[in-house]
Amino acid sequence: MGDWIQNIQDSVRHAVEFFKEAWQELKKVYWPSRKETYAATLVVIIVVVIISVYLAAVDLVLTKAIQAIIG
Repeated sequence: MGDWIQNIQDSVRHAVEFFKEAWQELKKVYWPSRKETYAATLVVIIVVVIISVYLAAVDLVLTKAIQAIIG
């Protein structure tokens, strides 16, 4: 009967150790400033818009080409 209690205690001990180690690792992480985050977000948005316009243009050209071949 005491074996399952030991298993629970070991599980809790391991969980506590995991969270302590995870917290220590999070302290080592370089967190970007608000300005850096805004700049990176702006770059992502610009790249997404450029790729979207490119794919829309390719889609339009291919649609017109297929329509010309078929019809």
